[in-house]
Amino acid sequence: MDYGVQLGRRFRSLKLWMVMRSFGTDGLASRIREHVRLAQEFAKWVEAEAGWEIMAPHPFSLVCFRYAPEGLDEVQTNTLNQRIMDDVNATGEVFLSHTKLRGMFVLRLAIGNIRTEEKQVAHAWDRLREARGLIRPSA
Repeated sequence: MDYGVQLGRRFRSLKLWMVMRSFGTDGLASRIREHVRLAQEFAKWVEAEAGWEIMAPHPFSLVCFRYAPEGLDEVQTNTLNQRIMDDVNATGEVFLSHTKLRGMFVLRLAIGNIRTEEKQVAHAWDRLREARGLIRPSA
């Protein structure tokens, strides 16, 4: 009752209603499943690459990870990941966010755009690996 047009408030559910109306229940479920699949694929790439690690379970379309090469203390690793994130975001091609888990700076890749395909996720992974190579861990 608080969000109807007649009360002068924004019709906040309109965006959700339009998406549901456009795609239907099955279409929405399909897209969510695809986003989860893409996140799982990205997590496999991270786990397979030396120095990278998954930092939290990823049952949905959000993956928390970081680059943690051997020989660095936690402060250096946190600084390195901040620089990787800044470098990747500066390209304007990919946007990563971050969080702190158990005091560690952790990168976050969230897949949620309806048009996201595997090639865009692979592109993000390429940018991350390039940034890792451009930044000296000791810096």
